[in-house]
Amino acid sequence: MFYEGQKESGQEDIVNLVRCAWLGSQKYGALVWSGDIFSTYEDFRKQICAGLHMGLCGIPWWTTDIGGFHGGVTEDPDFQELLVRWFQFGTFCPVMRIHGNRRPREEIINKAGEVREGTGADNEVWSFGEKNYEILTKFIGVREKMRDYTRSLMAEAHEKGTPVMRTMFYEFPEDAACWDISDAYMFGSDILVAPIVRAKATSRTVYLPAGASWTLANTGDVYEGGKAYEIEAPIETLPVFLRDGNRDIWWERSDKSQSSCLVMGRQPMRIADSCMKKEKEKGKAFQKIDKIQRNAFPML
Repeated sequence: MFYEGQKESGQEDIVNLVRCAWLGSQKYGALVWSGDIFSTYEDFRKQICAGLHMGLCGIPWWTTDIGGFHGGVTEDPDFQELLVRWFQFGTFCPVMRIHGNRRPREEIINKAGEVREGTGADNEVWSFGEKNYEILTKFIGVREKMRDYTRSLMAEAHEKGTPVMRTMFYEFPEDAACWDISDAYMFGSDILVAPIVRAKATSRTVYLPAGASWTLANTGDVYEGGKAYEIEAPIETLPVFLRDGNRDIWWERSDKSQSSCLVMGRQPMRIADSCMKKEKEKGKAFQKIDKIQRNAFPML
């Protein structure tokens, strides 16, 4: 097999980006993407289920072509909106990756004068207008600031087989409502993500599982679990909630000192247990989620 050949040639830490997989493929370093999908909201919505199913099958490394692969027109405002919403979702996927055959395509003629397969239009984050560039780079920053947290999820997947991208019922099996949710999910055990998957939508209903309190990341507002809420989500933001009580998510101390732990705005969010233990050892006081001020996470 291909993987065995790589091993025999001396390669280590093998990762292969593939479009198909089966039970057990994670053993062979499979990083699966969902194929050459279309740039539509229908296909976008399907990506959530695809990623969740992969995780439940034991394959934690999964990704999607942000923006879809076929049909996206770089300068079309409707496509740009779709790409931004997809990009926001991609920020909270196991692997974040933008890819696509954008239009209009450029004709290619070889030296013999033959017309060959054309190349797609620009697809860099700066290709979709200044306003969208600001939004996309903001979410790149969010992803980067989650580096330690994401690595901890990958380690958990490696050691225990735990999905990185998790169904709601995986974390909350006793909450019957969670078994029917297919348009929101958990990124690890501490972050609930509710993508905007409808054209022109600037809000959506989000059900928050019972048994925890939930802090809306871009405002700091705290919500009671076991209820559904209508959450505002203009194009520059995404409904992301932070779970209280599972893995001790902590916020910046009142002295506003900085830390190497995860930061998602002006006030750092401490998820890494090692960071939390170090601060406890120093006898520093923390502010819990329910004491956070509004606008604590302007990045989201």
